[in-house]
Amino acid sequence: MEDSNKEPITTEPQESGAPAEQQSFSETPVKKRSSFTSKIGFVLAAAGSAVGLGNIWRFPYLAAKYGGGIFIFTYIILAVTFGFVLMIAEIAIGRKTGESAINAFKKLNKKWAFLGVLCAIIPIIILPYYSVIGGWVGKYFVTFISGGGAQAAADGYFTSFIASPWQPLLFFAAFVTIVFIIVLFGVEKGIEKTSKFLMPALVVLSIGVTIYTLTMPGAAAGVKYYLLPDFKNFSIKTLLGALGQLFYSMSLAMGIMITYGSYMKKENRIESSVHQIEIFDTGIALLAGLMIVPVSFVFSGGNPEVLGQGPGLMFVSLPKVFNSFGPVGGGILGGLFFALVLFAALTSAISLMETVISIIMDKFKLSRRKSCVIAYVGTLLLGVPSALGFGVLKSVSIGDMTILDMFDFLSNSVLMPIAAFLTCVFIGYVIKCKTITDEIELNGKFAMKKFFNVMVKYICPIGIAAILITSILDVAGVFSL
Repeated sequence: MEDSNKEPITTEPQESGAPAEQQSFSETPVKKRSSFTSKIGFVLAAAGSAVGLGNIWRFPYLAAKYGGGIFIFTYIILAVTFGFVLMIAEIAIGRKTGESAINAFKKLNKKWAFLGVLCAIIPIIILPYYSVIGGWVGKYFVTFISGGGAQAAADGYFTSFIASPWQPLLFFAAFVTIVFIIVLFGVEKGIEKTSKFLMPALVVLSIGVTIYTLTMPGAAAGVKYYLLPDFKNFSIKTLLGALGQLFYSMSLAMGIMITYGSYMKKENRIESSVHQIEIFDTGIALLAGLMIVPVSFVFSGGNPEVLGQGPGLMFVSLPKVFNSFGPVGGGILGGLFFALVLFAALTSAISLMETVISIIMDKFKLSRRKSCVIAYVGTLLLGVPSALGFGVLKSVSIGDMTILDMFDFLSNSVLMPIAAFLTCVFIGYVIKCKTITDEIELNGKFAMKKFFNVMVKYICPIGIAAILITSILDVAGVFSL
């Protein structure tokens, strides 16, 4: 991942004594473009950017809410089909053009520049409510390190916190301010190097907590619910939830993978890299769910209301697990866990804010400092409704969705599918599949080329459109899923 303190790379060629030569997209761009030093560096960066709250916070509660094993089964099917096709397409677009999303589509076809704009809008919507959740993590981190683990494990603690008229705002503002300061002054290489130790530490800690929870009485029933698919639990909402999580977790349809692809060297194989990213990202999500979902059975007796409580699942169940270690052990374990989750949340938020800042700079030609201030103030203003959506603004809702849920639905279930649908149409019928497959085959045979062509031209756009329309009609109350 490129350091945040760098100015966006200009699309203009460097001055020289001779005119710049016309180049095809498959050749190295005239401008100097930062790149990952190796294939493993690209894979770890792309997978690491995706491993954040989407895996640790969002995946487990969706799995618990939408049928456990059947949700996982649905998600994996979508990941190896829709996810694979969309990710490999976005990375190929980025590497082929050497541009981020806001310019990549325009470079391939000027009439489709609007698609780059759409992909740029999505992070602007996600960053504020994502930061609200980051504030929740910060609250629990402070609670555990200050010796309040028993309080955090008490019934009603989380609900009381998010319903408070000022606490969610305070921690949300603190989280955004930290992100702002880091982005304003730049992300040093030390943070990137540290993340290589902290993220594996999170995995090791998660495995340890999982092993402990699986030894608790009643955990076997939770494991069965989580891992074994029961097709009686399948519904359209299961499919919608899995598809929305696919976009969220894999950073699809929001321009991130296009940008990462633009940093990828031509000699690195795209197909194998995508397989590795999917395995890493999905593996972390499954582990997080295995850590959180079964334990909810232990402390709830399999109560459907607890399983369907949504975003609060990690904040309600895990504190009970940590508290069972005793005040000292639980405090240390809980504090360390939420510190690592907080770090994951911060790195993802930094990436999102940097994307927003780059958009502002490119669009309005402002300095980096002014763009940072605009992004900071805008994030604070847009995030206030989500921060107060469980308390003061609880009455503001659409159906059973809170304000935070509405932003989540708009970005993940509406705008991302639209962007993904248009990307498929763009590749399949505007620039043609061969444009992408030729890029993929620069350094080796594309083993799944026929599968890719069929998926991107027919199955993906039809499937995404059907799911999108069904989702919107459901929320509009035309019919109930």
